[in-house]
Amino acid sequence: GAFQKKGHSARVLSPEEAEKLAKDQVLVSEFKQLKLEKEAQKNWDLFYKRNSTNFFKDRHWTTREFQELKACREFADQKLTILEAGCGVGNCLFPLLEEDLNIFAYACDFSPRAVEYVKKNALYSTERCKVFQCDLTKDDLLDNIPADSVDVVTLIFVLSAVHPDKMHLVLRNIYKVLKPGKCVLFRDYGLYDHAMLRFKSGSKLGENFYVRQDGTRSYFFTEEFLSQLFKAEGYKQVVNEYVQRETVNRKEDLCVPRVFLQSKFQKP
Repeated sequence: GAFQKKGHSARVLSPEEAEKLAKDQVLVSEFKQLKLEKEAQKNWDLFYKRNSTNFFKDRHWTTREFQELKACREFADQKLTILEAGCGVGNCLFPLLEEDLNIFAYACDFSPRAVEYVKKNALYSTERCKVFQCDLTKDDLLDNIPADSVDVVTLIFVLSAVHPDKMHLVLRNIYKVLKPGKCVLFRDYGLYDHAMLRFKSGSKLGENFYVRQDGTRSYFFTEEFLSQLFKAEGYKQVVNEYVQRETVNRKEDLCVPRVFLQSKFQKP
C-alpha cells in the first residue's frame, strides 16, 4: 500500500534519523570529489552497461502526474514538440510516444551507452524522435534543437545527478530551446527521502549531496533551493511542492518514506 500527500513542508525526521544525519559530517576528500566529477560520464556509462535497460521501470505515470503534457495543447490533435532532458534508456520517452501519437520528441542523455539503447529500441523511429548524446552542463542544445521550438521539457530524476555548482548551466541551456510561455516539468529527489537516509558514512560530498557505491551521485532538493535555481535563470514558478509517499511493506512491517519534489517552471 502507499499513502501520498503534497505540500510545502519538508518531511519531519524521527530523532534517530536526525541523529544519524547530524553525525555524518565528514566529506569525501577534494581529490576524490574532483575524480568523481571528471569520471561522471564513465560512471553512468558503466551503470547502463551493468543494468542495460532493466534497472528503471517504464514510467507510465508521467502523463497522469503531469496533466500539462495534455494541457499545453491549444487544440485536441495539436502536434507537440517535447524535450526529454536526460532520457536514460527511454523509460519515460517510449510510454509517452506510445500513448500520444501527436508528439515529436527530442531526447538526450549524458551516457553514450544509454543513447545507443534508445536507438536500438523497437519503438524508436527517426520520424517521431531525435536522440543524441549531450552533457547538459556544457554541450549547447542549439546544436541539435532550434531556439524557442520546444513546447515542454521534462527534467525527471536528472538534475540530482549534476554537481550543484553546475545545475544552473543545465537550466540556462534548456531555456534557449523552450518556447516563451512554455514549461519545464520537474520531478526529482526531495530532502530526507529514504535514499538519502540510507547512505553510509563516507558518502557525503556536500550539503544534501552524496555519492553511491558505483560512483554516480545524487542531490536531494529543498523547495527553496530549487525555486532560487530556476528563478535565477529567468523562469517563473508555477508549481513547486514536495510529494511525500509512504510505501508500506506489510510483510516486513516496514514503512519507507519517499520524498520527491514535483514542480513546473515557465519561461516568460
